[in-house]
Amino acid sequence: MDTLNLQLFQWIAGGHAPNGTLLWLATQLALGASWLSVALMAWAAWRQPADRAYFVAVCLLAAGAGMLAHSLAAALNQPRPFMLGLSPSWLGHGHRGSLPSTHATVMFTVALCFLWRPRLRSIGWVVTALAVLTGWARIYVGVHFPLDVVAGLLLAGLLAGSLAFADRLVRQFLKTRPARQRSTA
Repeated sequence: MDTLNLQLFQWIAGGHAPNGTLLWLATQLALGASWLSVALMAWAAWRQPADRAYFVAVCLLAAGAGMLAHSLAAALNQPRPFMLGLSPSWLGHGHRGSLPSTHATVMFTVALCFLWRPRLRSIGWVVTALAVLTGWARIYVGVHFPLDVVAGLLLAGLLAGSLAFADRLVRQFLKTRPARQRSTA
């Protein structure tokens, strides 16, 4: 797995002699795409008032996803590519562990949660695209290996799947409650 991860990194990353245009683009995406995702979430919350409770749940889950990813990265303490001399860090970045990518975990968590809801699916696809581009960008600038991003996606899948399961349980519970109980609650 390490060999494949290293080969993919060398294929994707800018390395020591990056293309100037791609480096600029990757830097912009690595730093700004997550903020664009936040703006899309806010816009969606404003446009879909019926889903605001779900937005709150997604925001809380995303915050928890970020904390969990940081904790896992600290516990696993996998070095970043720039720490191994494979590439300069083209972004100012700390020397903490890289697996899983926190950006990938949070952004894919939001994307998958949005894809679960039909009214939010179109925004979910946009956030998915931003998460993929951010993953590429963070590899290109030398702060992540491809496996870090894939691990973030897998962790996001588990977390979003948990929310989808809870959402389904709540909906089923509300559906089966007698009408009289719902009207007095």
